[in-house]
Amino acid sequence: MSSEAFLALMLDAPMQSWGFSSRFQRRTTGLHPTKSGVIGMICAAMGLAKGSDAERAALEELSRLRMTTIVIPRHRTNRWKSEGEDLPILRLEDYHTVLETRAASGGIKKDAVVTHRQYLLDAKFGVILAGARQLLEKVAEKLQDPVWGVWFGRKNCIPAEPVYRGVFSAEEEAFGKLVGNMPKDAFTRIEESPFDAGNDTWSDGVPDSFGATRPWPMRRINQAIAEK
Repeated sequence: MSSEAFLALMLDAPMQSWGFSSRFQRRTTGLHPTKSGVIGMICAAMGLAKGSDAERAALEELSRLRMTTIVIPRHRTNRWKSEGEDLPILRLEDYHTVLETRAASGGIKKDAVVTHRQYLLDAKFGVILAGARQLLEKVAEKLQDPVWGVWFGRKNCIPAEPVYRGVFSAEEEAFGKLVGNMPKDAFTRIEESPFDAGNDTWSDGVPDSFGATRPWPMRRINQAIAEK
């Protein structure tokens, strides 16, 4: 049996939030799952404390996994149109206030802290992680019986259906598990790639530790737009 395998994940929830360039009081979300967010979700499932030696050792392995993200449109039927329509992904911004926060001096602030937090609505993604079979089987086991909660970017973004969809010997099998018999080119995809094959660079790579401060490492990707 080949030592390489492909782990299929389904990221489906009423709300998702994938921090990409969040700073201070403005917490934005990207339009696609970030690699740091997906690996962070796996670390939570594995029960790895931020900043711990166990987390650092696991992240060294997990960072080597290659990630492909598939945008899976939500389809809405229409009583007046037999073919229905695909729903666009929308952004929601939450005006959020936090009381009794602590200042750098250690005292309690008298004024509320205001933050703007963004979420994706009507978003659904397939994710394929490629790498060593032994590592992916360990991840698969924890995703089916997580130590801590599994969510998509923030703790209020709870999965609407099971995340784990199987470990496969071929990428085509993992892709088919997520989207059925539809052709690959029918979906917009974000594929991790070598530098010379990529068409964009994102700062959403896996850090040495989630207890560290940003920025996260850079990651080279290739974005393929769905063919209509």
